[in-house]
Amino acid sequence: MALTAGIVGLPNVGKSTLFNAITQAGAESANYPFCTIDPNVGIVEVPDERLNKLTELVKPKKTVPTTFEFTDIAGIVKGASKGEGLGNKFLSHIRQVDAICQVVRCFEDENITHVSGKVDPIDDIEVINLELILADLESVEKRIDRVAKLAKTKDKDAVVEHEILVMLKEAFENDKPARTVEFTDEQLKVVKGLHLLTIKPILYVANVGEDDVVDPSENPYVQRVREYAAEDNAEVIVVCAKIEEEIAELDKEEKKAFLEELGIEESGLDQLIRASYHLLGLATYFTAGEQEVRAWTFRKGMKAPQCAGIIHTDFERGFIRAETVSYDDLLAAKTMVAAREAGKVRLEGKEYIVKDGDVIHFRFNV
Repeated sequence: MALTAGIVGLPNVGKSTLFNAITQAGAESANYPFCTIDPNVGIVEVPDERLNKLTELVKPKKTVPTTFEFTDIAGIVKGASKGEGLGNKFLSHIRQVDAICQVVRCFEDENITHVSGKVDPIDDIEVINLELILADLESVEKRIDRVAKLAKTKDKDAVVEHEILVMLKEAFENDKPARTVEFTDEQLKVVKGLHLLTIKPILYVANVGEDDVVDPSENPYVQRVREYAAEDNAEVIVVCAKIEEEIAELDKEEKKAFLEELGIEESGLDQLIRASYHLLGLATYFTAGEQEVRAWTFRKGMKAPQCAGIIHTDFERGFIRAETVSYDDLLAAKTMVAAREAGKVRLEGKEYIVKDGDVIHFRFNV
C-alpha cells in the first residue's frame, strides 16, 4: 500500500525539523525560506503495540512492522498558485501525495524568523488553504467550458461532470475546499478523477515550544487551531518538533525514559504517524508464524483475497480461504492451538471483509 502523506506549511514553521525527526533522514533545515526545494521522502514504521505482543507470544525468528511514507514538501508562500516562491513546483509535489499534514507554528521564538513577521497560526493555515483552493479553481475553470460544450450534446457523462464542476467552482469562490462539498458516491468517483488538491484529507500539526508539550491546552495558539480544525472536520496533533528531533536519536529504552521524565505517554511523532495512517482509511492485519510475525497495511473495506494479494499476487489469484482469528482472541488464548480449540479461529471465504487486528493464515493454490 504505497500511500504517502505530504508535510506542508509556511517557511520556518518546523516542517523539516519534524521530518528529520520522523525519518532521521537529515533533510536540510535552516532559518530561511526555501531551504528545501525538492521533496524529501522518508519511510517510517507504524507504531503498533499489538505487533510487540504477538512477537512475545509467538517468539518468531524475526518481526516486521508495517510502514508509512511521508514527503517533506518545501515551504509554500502567498501567491504560490500564481508561481510565487517556486509555487508551481511545490503545488505539483502536493498533487502527488494522498493526504496533507499541515504544520502550523504555535510557538514564539524571536530567533526564528516568521515569513509574515508575526505568529498567527490561523492566518498561516488560511494562506496555504487559499493557495490550494485557487490552484483547484484554476483547474476547474479550465475544464468547465470544455465539458459544458459536451453537456449541451446530452452526453450523459459530461452532464454529470458539468454539474460537479459547477458545485466545485461555487465552493472555491467561497473559499471552501472540495472536501467540504457533499457528493454522492457516484459523483465522488468523478471528483477523484479530477486530482484536486483540496479533496485530499488533511491533518493539522500544531508545533509548540518545549514548555507547552506536557499541557498544550494552555497554549492559546493551539486552541485556535483546534477550533479552526473542528470546522474543517479535521484532527489536530500537537508536537514539539525540537523535542521530537532529540527523541529520534535515542534508542527504545532511552526514549521511554525520556518520555516518562517529560510526563508524556506517547511521543508526538508516534501520534502523527498513527493519525496519518488512519486519515487515509488504512488498517493493519497480521501474519504470525515461527519464521516471522509481520504487520500488513490494507485499506478498510478490502476483502480477504485482496488482502492476500498484498503479500503476493499468487495468494489472491489462487485464494481458497483465510484462517482468521482476532488479535484479542489470540492474545487471550495464548496459542493458535488453544484459540482453535476455543472455536475462535474462523474459516473465511472470498467475501469476508478483513478487520483491523485480524491475524490471518491464507490458504491458496495456483
